[in-house]
Amino acid sequence: MAANKILNIQPSALAAAAANILNCNVTAVTGPVGMTMTQPYLILKHIRLTNNDTAAHTVKLFKGATGASAVGTEFAYAGGVSIPAAQYVDWYGQTRFDAADFLTGFADVASKVTINIDAEIGVS
Repeated sequence: MAANKILNIQPSALAAAAANILNCNVTAVTGPVGMTMTQPYLILKHIRLTNNDTAAHTVKLFKGATGASAVGTEFAYAGGVSIPAAQYVDWYGQTRFDAADFLTGFADVASKVTINIDAEIGVS
């Protein structure tokens, strides 16, 4: 049975160019003598995109390499999602992100859309 823990991820304003939003890579893993530590993984369960503006905005999210927004790596809202003024959209699922996986994305205008993520963290 997995012993995943709920992860506290702070809300963040989206940029207008592809940028890293979330990654769980640990660059220095140490532990007690005789124990091999492993990389953690994330399980994304819920994403809320909140439009804080008086105009509609579009958001695109990707799963792939750092800073990526390549065709074929689209994640939630594959073709982009339009969020009405002062509204929000939700994504629900259960998607694993390993150490090499980055959640990246952008909005059509910087700092007008806030992303909130609910996830669990576990160890392979």
